[in-house]
Amino acid sequence: MGLLKIDRSKMVDERVKTTPQNVQEANEALFRAKMTLPAAARHCCMSHNEMKLTFWEFLKYNEPDYEVPES
Repeated sequence: MGLLKIDRSKMVDERVKTTPQNVQEANEALFRAKMTLPAAARHCCMSHNEMKLTFWEFLKYNEPDYEVPES
């Protein structure tokens, strides 16, 4: 039996710098449900908790752009 060789360079995501553009893209993708929270956090190099807090701030200062039907 041979040992399986693991390429560790493929296991680690490349490091991304947190920029206002990355954070805006991640927040808009979360708002439109085009990205999951872990993916959005990875997109702008934040922890899950940091991304949650940032998204709550995004929701607080940005009005909804859709209409809620009245029941």
